Amino acid sequence: MRRGMLTLVRDVELLCNETPWVFARTLIPISSLKGSARRLTQLGEKPLGAVLFSDPTVLRGATQIAQLLPGHPLYDTASNHVDEKPEQLWGRRTLFYVEKRPLLVNEIFLPALPLQAGG
Repeated sequence: MRRGMLTLVRDVELLCNETPWVFARTLIPISSLKGSARRLTQLGEKPLGAVLFSDPTVLRGATQIAQLLPGHPLYDTASNHVDEKPEQLWGRRTLFYVEKRPLLVNEIFLPALPLQAGG
């Protein structure tokens, strides 16, 4: 995805018991919103994952992991509703293809999310 490209931006918080656990930002180039992908503009409260993972034609591309520090735009937006700002946040971004057109999903894991080591 190129900088300056016209893009639909969707920000959501995933909650558990009214506590934000994950902040998600999806970037969909306007050029990707053709054909059946137009349905992505009308998700409302419906989870994006419900659409992506129920469509066998959607392809999952690369996933990257990132450490976000205060001052990074995604850190600042994701921690907007967090009472105590952490030293860092961790996130991942994944490129998906709907009808061979890209969309980028960023997921930032917030401090309230319980982490479990091991399996």
